[in-house]
Amino acid sequence: MRSLTLGIAVVLVGTGSACSVLGGEEAAPASDTADALAAALTGHSLGDVPLTDEADRAAFDELVEPLSDVAVSVQAVAVDEPEDPDAAGVAASATLAWSWQLTDSGTWEYESTVALVPTEAGWQVDWAPDALVPDLTDDDTLGLRTVSPVRGDITGADGAVLVTERPVLRYGLDKTKVEGPQVARSARRIARVLDVDVASYVERAEAMGAEAFVEALVLREDDALDVLPAFVEVPGALAVRDNIPLAPTREFAAALLGRVGPATEDLVEGSDGRIAPGDEVGLSGLQARYDEQLTGSPGAAVVARGADDVLRTLVEVAATDGTDLATSLDPALQQRAEDALATLGEDAPASALVAIRPSDGAVLATANGAGAAGADLASTGNYAPGSTFKVVTALALLRSGLGVDDVLSCPATTVVDGRSFKNYDDYPSSSIGDITLAQVVAQSCNTALIGNADRLAPGELTAAAQALGLGVDHDLGFPVYFGQVPPPETETGAAADMIGQGTVLASPFAMATVAASVRAGRTVLPVLLPDHEVTQTPPDAPLTDGEAGTLRSLMRGVVTTGSGRFLLDVPGQVGAKTGTAEYGEPDASGALPTHAWMIATRDDLAVAVFVGTGVSGSQTAGPVLEAFLR
Repeated sequence: MRSLTLGIAVVLVGTGSACSVLGGEEAAPASDTADALAAALTGHSLGDVPLTDEADRAAFDELVEPLSDVAVSVQAVAVDEPEDPDAAGVAASATLAWSWQLTDSGTWEYESTVALVPTEAGWQVDWAPDALVPDLTDDDTLGLRTVSPVRGDITGADGAVLVTERPVLRYGLDKTKVEGPQVARSARRIARVLDVDVASYVERAEAMGAEAFVEALVLREDDALDVLPAFVEVPGALAVRDNIPLAPTREFAAALLGRVGPATEDLVEGSDGRIAPGDEVGLSGLQARYDEQLTGSPGAAVVARGADDVLRTLVEVAATDGTDLATSLDPALQQRAEDALATLGEDAPASALVAIRPSDGAVLATANGAGAAGADLASTGNYAPGSTFKVVTALALLRSGLGVDDVLSCPATTVVDGRSFKNYDDYPSSSIGDITLAQVVAQSCNTALIGNADRLAPGELTAAAQALGLGVDHDLGFPVYFGQVPPPETETGAAADMIGQGTVLASPFAMATVAASVRAGRTVLPVLLPDHEVTQTPPDAPLTDGEAGTLRSLMRGVVTTGSGRFLLDVPGQVGAKTGTAEYGEPDASGALPTHAWMIATRDDLAVAVFVGTGVSGSQTAGPVLEAFLR
């Protein structure tokens, strides 16, 4: 049962005039006693108001205790005094106007009456339960119940429901069925069956009360079938059916969408009273960021339990249901992305895939493989993009006056300020020597691009990146890392930047934006949340139609003659760029591990695939991309 803590407003109304009581000296009128009673009731007590029966004071405190955190304003709006105030035992009647603030926007307002009895000492209150609430009896008790709102769904393209209430089983230990040493024994067996931390679960089971249900794990009904046979054999084991907001599958955009669960202590403390212990709230991802919108606001009901143990509702303030959160995710493409990453296997390194529709920037899929361990690397990972960045480099060189048919030198190695650079290990020997810029991009020659770094003035590589949507931050309504292309500090740094290493960093989301911009012929601003307004600042040197057309031809050349030839029979007009980026520490042979990348466009679709450690873009990221496109 949840209590609502609100501010208290005291409003007192005085009525009537002075008169004598039982023929004595002129005394305070009944209205003064009624006003004092109203003031005390506004403080959830009978205060020091004189009563005909002192036992009523404690009985009132016990009756009203469940409502002690609900703000109330009580006014004495009328007092009906006896016609003959000198007649002993003749009572007055006070009308009390009550206003309980059950929720931020919902009040419970009504009137009740209470008898005031004249005595030689003055007026006394003849309190009864129906003076608190009409028709309340001596046998009734009160309760306050939270009316839970329906949490809003998260929807995708064309209103498709992505996250909604779905059936689950809550697995745990029912301590009413076990006692003594059996608590620890059962908790230990349950933890092992459900594959949760044994020590912490046993400790929690022993610490909780004798009637507690100690939850261990929540599973979808389909997943639950695997553990049921062993689980039901444990003494005290209990599976409780429930519904919680879930996506279609456990993996479906999990890092982005987030999850819902019991509020943590930190969330309760930082919510300014919006969240109470035991509330189900968003704990991560969009569920957490838009929790207030999705949650709505709870209602409240005051109930009375009679001697027959039957509950009756005295008043109910309806909850305000949460509002759906719209996204642009395409359910079919999102599932295809999850399936494509799953081809890497459960023990694969971190991986991610992002798909964007270039024509309007709609984010259609954003997925993370099992190796991401729950992190949203698709949106916030920051890695050297390797040769996928050569699309940016090509744009900068085109702007410097270089043409796609201009011949560049592609040696096997090149040295810059004492540091040697080479092409990737399986670079085709037939493409060593003098080749065109188109061939440089298609075959991904490192040395040719490094050899032309001096063609670019300071800031031109950064400007080219910004024209393609890389390195410019936007608040898209969820965390996104758009990458960086800072000015190089050394010659070797400038050389490394040309091939997407050095200080150049990007997320899979950022590289999908680059591919989308090439396809769209303008700087694409990705949109995941259609209702979230984003102001786009145009780049200083916007992408032109001619530049975009040239870049599209270069990416098409990667597929027709270069490192992406395995995509040639994929339906549609596919353009691509492979990428490999060294990182970390060398192994025993001196070789550095490499990130594997690939970006591609097909019709009105732009995709980026990242695999944390792989052989090369074409060999490791390529099959994932191909599985997605097919």
